[in-house]
Amino acid sequence: MKKVMFISSTGGHFNELMRLEPIFTNYKVTIVTETSPNKKKLKNDYKKYNIHFLLSHSKFKIFNYIKLLINCFISLFYFIIYRPKYIVTTGAHTAGPMCCIGKIFKSKIVFIETMANINTPTVTGSKVYKFADLFIVQWEDMLKVYPKATYGGWII
Repeated sequence: MKKVMFISSTGGHFNELMRLEPIFTNYKVTIVTETSPNKKKLKNDYKKYNIHFLLSHSKFKIFNYIKLLINCFISLFYFIIYRPKYIVTTGAHTAGPMCCIGKIFKSKIVFIETMANINTPTVTGSKVYKFADLFIVQWEDMLKVYPKATYGGWII
């Protein structure tokens, strides 16, 4: 069974990611997201999967750089433990380091740009677009922004 890591930040990105749950049965799944107040609930709701957490984004810019650096090391740790063949993400910032690490170690990267952006790129999406093996947009207009992307429609 192929190992797939599904990773995203919390909130809307995570909700979009979890809409992919019907395909999880085909893979050995690891889920990575940011730590949040509902961390225990997530662990209870998704008991059948390996679920792990990264540090969450901060309101203070300087802490974000420190957290990003720490998340790079945590991501490397999770990658080494699980060795996913595929990394699937709906963004945002917490997914960037894992995508880079995965690319270095030859994992296939699938990035699904959030449906919240209709005609502008996300910061993480614009960076991962350059090396993703499959880049999916949920709005046809986003093909103007990402010409090599695949239009996949909404994740429902």
